Amino acid sequence: MLWAVSARAAERPNIVLIFIDDLGYGDISPFHPECAQPTPELARMAEQGMRLEPFYAAPVCTPSRAQVLTGCYAPHVSLPSVLFPAAKVGIHPDERTIAEELKGQGYATGCFGKWHLGDQPEALPTHHGFDTYYGVPYSNDMQFRNGSEQGKLAVVLDDRLTEVISNDDQSLLTERYTERAIEFMREHRGEPFFVYLPHTAVHVPLYPGKEFIGRSENGKYGDWVVEVDASVGRILETLRSLELAERTLVIFTTDNGPWLARGKDGGNAGPLRGGKGGTYEGGVRVPTIAWWPGKIAPGSRTSEIAGNIDLLPTFVALAGGQRQGQLPIDGRDLSPLLLGQTTASPRSEWYYFSGNNLQAVRSGPWKLAVTRQSEGFGRAGNSTDEPFMPTLYNLEADLGETTNVIDQHPEVAARLRGLIAAKAAELAGSPELGGIREPARYPDARPLVDDALPVPAAAVKKLHELTIGDVLPAASAPRIAGRAFSVACEVEPHSKSAILVAHGGTAVGWVLHLREGRPAFTVRAGDSPVTITAREPLPKSCRLEARLGRDGGLTLLVDGQQVAAGQATGVIPKQPAEDLSIGFDSANPVDESIQAPKYKGGFQGLTITLN
Repeated sequence: MLWAVSARAAERPNIVLIFIDDLGYGDISPFHPECAQPTPELARMAEQGMRLEPFYAAPVCTPSRAQVLTGCYAPHVSLPSVLFPAAKVGIHPDERTIAEELKGQGYATGCFGKWHLGDQPEALPTHHGFDTYYGVPYSNDMQFRNGSEQGKLAVVLDDRLTEVISNDDQSLLTERYTERAIEFMREHRGEPFFVYLPHTAVHVPLYPGKEFIGRSENGKYGDWVVEVDASVGRILETLRSLELAERTLVIFTTDNGPWLARGKDGGNAGPLRGGKGGTYEGGVRVPTIAWWPGKIAPGSRTSEIAGNIDLLPTFVALAGGQRQGQLPIDGRDLSPLLLGQTTASPRSEWYYFSGNNLQAVRSGPWKLAVTRQSEGFGRAGNSTDEPFMPTLYNLEADLGETTNVIDQHPEVAARLRGLIAAKAAELAGSPELGGIREPARYPDARPLVDDALPVPAAAVKKLHELTIGDVLPAASAPRIAGRAFSVACEVEPHSKSAILVAHGGTAVGWVLHLREGRPAFTVRAGDSPVTITAREPLPKSCRLEARLGRDGGLTLLVDGQQVAAGQATGVIPKQPAEDLSIGFDSANPVDESIQAPKYKGGFQGLTITLN
């Protein structure tokens, strides 16, 4: 029997969207009873509401948040990669966000937490439909540093810097966001309101509130999950005390899967394969609960396909209005599914993007991957020593994506290839019809907190001591921003495909690596990475050198002899926020196509010379 309630019968409900950072499918008890920390409030929320299984996001922070706010897959709005402080792009003003749509219907709108869609004044929430904003506008690992000085973060009120906090003060953030959200709900209890609560938690580095230290048996990660759970409880209890529970839809979800390479500090994907940064289920399938007493059937569950691009049209429909944005979106209205008017989702497929790369599609139980997928940031993934073959999984029978059944179901694979081709054609078409649209651009973007101070020379001198598995903190890495530079090392490779040295991520950076035994040098100085590769494999032992010139010229040398050359767009314009790592990539990849196992072989004598 359907839990039948008319959306029109609920007069403009309040809407609260709680959005967690890097929380895994296996980290809360409603989705993984064996999770390593207690989450009683979320368990109670699921008992009183609906679990959405599956519910999809993007593999990383910025694209996922762009999808929530615009109702579009991130490539459509040209926000496919993680943004860093002083980002020169953001959501275009022609894209109408959830907040703008609801504000147009008389809602009070507030955002409290991590924005991560640009930190310039014009890029911030109050310029995209929110009445007020308080929070850190990017990830909590994007700190200002000066040599060995403790990291600091910018805190913004509306569209101006209001405070610079130390790392230790991050322990106050979850409570501050929660308090401000509660204050906003109290203030606007007499009118419909939209609260967007995107927590900094549980992204590394981990800073749970002091009263939550030791509250779990899973270290600081578990303690911070416990604090998030308590925050959810406070939000729901406030709605009850204000007698607003039956007039408020609350959605709990997260931006992507767990950062598995961080080990115990990075979360748990439960039964899913992969994690943050990849398009296996563990990277993009996220724990999601919908709660609305009297409207959503308690203890209900849907196994229909849905995703975060569907939130915008769902919220607009529940508010009783029509979407005012003129540009096409990808989202679908889920309100009939949530309210029990139907058991079917309005969408029949989900597309899996990594950056701008369309890697896979799901339709019904079937998932077809047409490019090589990553297990997630810092994970080896499939071997690049073997040619990639498309993979087909039946997710209902094989949730862990362990068995490729493409040979047994060629007709299914052919149908899903047709979906991939159609979506690719759409992206290549007119922006007005669903193709890629321009982002907002901020050519004069400046950091809220200056991170361009030099690192003491003593830190750079330690480069020659680094070996496989070592990580040099971002604060101590050579300051390559705006500089020509060369990197050299002695190698004796035992791996055909491997990363030798990596510094940077999806915004800017470089990586020295091996492809089928041949040396390669990749630089990301603009929107896309540029790679040069030698024709011949490396000799058994040699000195390898890569250079980036002032004009963007790229050069590779083996024992002093040039073996490859090419042209990047210029020098790397800003300092990479990621650590410098040896033998692997410890964070966001400079080029998502470089998916190599940890380097095996000799490595010594690293030098990086700034010119």
